Formats: sequence, C-alpha cells, structure tokens
Amino acid sequence: MHAGTVTVSGGRLETGWWGPGPADAPTLVLLHEGLGCVALWRDVPARLAAATGCGVFAYSRFGYGGSDTTALPRPMSYLHDEALVVLPEVLLASGIRQAVLIGHSDGGSIAAIHAGSSVVYPQLLGLITIAAHFMVEELNIVSIRQIKAEYETGGLRQRLGRYHRDVDAAFRGWNDAWLDPRFQGFDITGILPNIRVPILALQGADDPYGSDVQIRVLAAQARAPVTTELIAGAGHAPHLEAAGETLAAITDFIATIPRGFST
Repeated sequence: MHAGTVTVSGGRLETGWWGPGPADAPTLVLLHEGLGCVALWRDVPARLAAATGCGVFAYSRFGYGGSDTTALPRPMSYLHDEALVVLPEVLLASGIRQAVLIGHSDGGSIAAIHAGSSVVYPQLLGLITIAAHFMVEELNIVSIRQIKAEYETGGLRQRLGRYHRDVDAAFRGWNDAWLDPRFQGFDITGILPNIRVPILALQGADDPYGSDVQIRVLAAQARAPVTTELIAGAGHAPHLEAAGETLAAITDFIATIPRGFST
C-alpha cells in the first residue's frame, strides 16, 4: 500500500492506494462504513488489486481514521454532502480517470447517491454496494441503539480508538445522526432509477443493520443492469465475514465492465 493524503476544500484526508495508478488502469474507489476508515478495510484492497488488475483507492472521511476531524452534530444531509460535494473533490484531487465505486453501509449509500446524481463523476464505470442503506428500517435503529450502549459502557470505544484519531467524532457523528428522529425520513430510493452504470448489490443474509428488502428495492427501482446477491453466513460486513464469496462476486462483476481510457 502507498499511504498518503489528499487535500480538498474541507481539509486533509488520509488515503491509501494499492496496485496500478489511474493512468494505467481503472480505479476501484472504496467508501467505508459509518465506523470505518482506510485501515479497517484490512486486506480487502490488496486482494482486490491482485484479483482484478485495477488500482484500488480508499480514503477516510472527515472525522475518521487519520483524517481531519469534523464538527458535531453532523447535519441530517451528511450522506448527501459526502456524495455530492466531498467525493467529487476527492476523485478530482486524486487524478482518478475511471472509477468503480465500492461502498459499504453508509459508504454504499454515498456511492448510490453519487451515481444517481447530476454531479456523477464523468468516467464512472460501475457501482458496487455492500450492505447499503436505501431507506431506514426498524431493525437498523434497534441495532444502532444497541451499539451506542456498547460504546458508552463496553469496550467498543477503546477498540475504535486504535483506528480513529478523534474516536468520539467518528462514533457520535454516525450514531447521533442515525438516532436523530429527523433521520427516520432518510430515503434515497427515488434516485435509484437515475443510475446509469451496471450495479452489483451485496447483502449479508444475517445483517443486523438491514434486511434483504434493501437489495430487493434496488433491483425493483433501478433501470441500469442490476445483479444482487444475498450472502449466506454473513452479517453486516460480508467482505470480511465471507471474504472468498464476496470478493469473487466483485471480481466477476468487474470483469464484465468494459475498460478503456479517455485521453
């Protein structure tokens, strides 16, 4: 991995790059979950680079990992802000020419919002979501309440503190937003028909943060080609809990996407 930083209008973000650079191959852009960061992708980026021949780029959003922190509370629009403002700046500043977005959980929602918007990166080749949220479900909120208790009284804060410079910003920025009553109206199903690139949607069969209704709604609403897969024996992080099956599905999907470079 080549570790680095990128500076955008909001400040400095930590980054990681694996495999070929953007002049030599398409780039798989990893968008992490609500408690994630570059390091918490673990060996997934290196495995993807080796299996696909693509470059793999990840960054920690503001308030996560080694990136600059962010003010709390986050606005209820924080996922849209990331998708429509920060992500385009990151792609431009990183010199990425052609991208496949791979988003996990919150990152999957960000990727979908970006792909379905009018500010979509002009050389977007495909979209992969892993346990993405397209609307709020009650089991979603129940699990988020439970993890709040673990953060406040258990060992979760200490464990997360190994990865996040400002651990309270990382946790509370996500948890407080999702538990805010105003966030119950979060619903991005209306943008799904606007996505114009092929989509792969993956969901763990035992995901405590979302049911298979998420990928079924995506398949019903999207007009672009959609492949969905419910992964047995996996929870909220199938790329870690059922890595072989998940990475094989991603690799097979990427192999179907035409490659070529604009100059």
